[in-house]
Amino acid sequence: MRLTLKTLLKTLILMLGLSYAAVVTAAVDPVYTGFFSNEAIDGYDAVAYFTEGKPVEGSDAFQFEYQGAVWKFSSQEHLDMFRADPTAYAPQYGGYCAFAVANGDTASAEPDLWTIHEGKLYLNYNRRINERFRNDIEAFIQQADQNWPEIEKK
Repeated sequence: MRLTLKTLLKTLILMLGLSYAAVVTAAVDPVYTGFFSNEAIDGYDAVAYFTEGKPVEGSDAFQFEYQGAVWKFSSQEHLDMFRADPTAYAPQYGGYCAFAVANGDTASAEPDLWTIHEGKLYLNYNRRINERFRNDIEAFIQQADQNWPEIEKK
């Protein structure tokens, strides 16, 4: 049997469609890590947002597995602080974009688009979304808090 270009293209399109359907219907991971990584917050140090007031890249030397993701830290001290109380430092909604969660969905988040509000870390998808989130933060957090339990079940 000889495969024609048309048959090959149809097969490829079908395979891509099935792959897309599998990704779309897959359960939401408890921590956002991206498609090709298992690192939370793209390898940034979650504790540094609180202690240094800015995103700081973590190091391979200081890692901790939590909720199925690898968390990296810039120092042993930060690793120890996170290990003692991960919920105090981990971003809300598993590091997914807080604005997306407020709108009943999930989206990736950028480590440099962050807000700490009432002692909790929130991440956002892009600058425009981060600005919108900050402009009505209480309402978005309230809605995201309501939506997150159902989103986690997906």
